Amino acid sequence: MHCDPRFSRVREVFERQLADGAELGAAFAVHLDGELVVDLWGGVADRHTGRLWEHDTPAFAYSCTKAITATVLLQLAERGLVDVPGAVADVWPEFAARGKGAITVEHLLTHQSGLPVVEEPVPVEEFGDLAAIAARLAGQAPLWEPGLAHGYHALSYGFLVGEVIRRVTGKSVGELVSAEIAEPLGLELWVGAPDSVIARTARLKAGERPQTATPEGQAKRAPDPGSPMNAETAKGAPDPGSLMTAEIAKAALDPHSLMNRALGNPGMHRLKGGANHPVILRAGWPAAGVVTTARGLAGFYRSLIAGDLLRPETLRDAVRPRVHGPDRVLFLDTSFGLGYMRPSMTFPMPSGTAFGHSGLGGSLGMGDPERGLGIGYVMNKMADAVSGNVRGLRLVQAVYDSL
Repeated sequence: MHCDPRFSRVREVFERQLADGAELGAAFAVHLDGELVVDLWGGVADRHTGRLWEHDTPAFAYSCTKAITATVLLQLAERGLVDVPGAVADVWPEFAARGKGAITVEHLLTHQSGLPVVEEPVPVEEFGDLAAIAARLAGQAPLWEPGLAHGYHALSYGFLVGEVIRRVTGKSVGELVSAEIAEPLGLELWVGAPDSVIARTARLKAGERPQTATPEGQAKRAPDPGSPMNAETAKGAPDPGSLMTAEIAKAALDPHSLMNRALGNPGMHRLKGGANHPVILRAGWPAAGVVTTARGLAGFYRSLIAGDLLRPETLRDAVRPRVHGPDRVLFLDTSFGLGYMRPSMTFPMPSGTAFGHSGLGGSLGMGDPERGLGIGYVMNKMADAVSGNVRGLRLVQAVYDSL
């Protein structure tokens, strides 16, 4: 492990969280002005076998994938292959069905398309067929007028953006991440992991199931983190318990709510072990499919802010907030640029110039061009629905406190 003395506070927080049981296994990495100043790992990668977390142990990082997918699309835009303000149907004609002809690529990236839900249940046999899932979305009508509201497209974001990418390149997001990002930069990062990586990937452990009060005041068990409603809805909140309003609690307990429908189809929980299942780890869903080390995720953001992946002007425009305010799916305030989260209730950062994306259970990737930071955090003890990713936020705060 490595920790620059200037960041000793970060190491203290990391080691304390492991020692007090807040973590099972985890890794945290920080680049400052291109230099790897923090590279920490520890704990247990698989509680069933006792396998320890090693320097190269990757983890499934759920929605951290979205920022990577956005970067792939923006690389194509720089090459003139995709017009971000242009209509999706220009490259995907079938998408124009049911009144969607005016939906733009920007609407997809900013969660404004009105397609947060795959309406038809996706069979397990189709989990690896991303084009087939995208075709289901192409046949749907938007749930709100595109461009007039935003709501977190938890899984559909990836099938939509990924299909635009496939239509103009003939390749999947995972193939392009490997060829254009991970291999050239030497990053431990896969959107769709090979079997050799799956064999050493950390095994996720579901979070605890706390008591949650319903609007009627009756105590009920909170939804299992392996089910559609889970920590994705409360990740990153500084005091998540206080944010579980009656409206959110009601939606969480309703399997037919927009929140649960957006989070639960395709349903990873239908496979034994959920996201631990090789089918999910191989599939490379472009919204929730990345397998990475903390070092690989931090390196991705280091490369972004260094101009290695996108032109500086492209990144500046991409992180400019396009939407901010109440989210129709998550209820809490969210803020997005072109695929990147910006500071908000669900992405509370110490700096207004930070951007990135968090993931279910607490994983986090972020960059801050003003301070020259690239940060990655992965773990395997999933946060529950009312604890968000407080562990990751403590580490991020310790980084800023050390600057």
